[in-house]
Amino acid sequence: MDSTTPTSGVTMTTTQGIKTILHPVSDLAAAKTVYTALLGLAPQADSEYYVGYDAEGQHVGLVPTGGPQAMTAPVAYWQVADIEAKLAEVTAAGATVKEPAHDVGGGRLIATVIDLDGNVLGLLQDQ
Repeated sequence: MDSTTPTSGVTMTTTQGIKTILHPVSDLAAAKTVYTALLGLAPQADSEYYVGYDAEGQHVGLVPTGGPQAMTAPVAYWQVADIEAKLAEVTAAGATVKEPAHDVGGGRLIATVIDLDGNVLGLLQDQ
């Protein structure tokens, strides 16, 4: 569960850390071979639009051609208890919303923001 931390009179929620990293890939079959060898295990999710591995509490996903998010580089997703609250906090701090919070299946919500240097940061909430 997220905790709250008072900072300069503002209460902010903490994250539960980075637990998911998505990688855009140009050839899903070839990438699956490499990541299976790297991680030493078979994917837990394996479809034409997504391949996902769960390795020691870390989820690694392969997204063909960057998916609907048009990812051009890996995106780390920070696990949060309340995605809307965290979106409000990071946008108040200067980030801009790239992809608003939405359900990607199974009650999992994701969103992305762009920080002040153009880096894409992901947020993820499991319900």
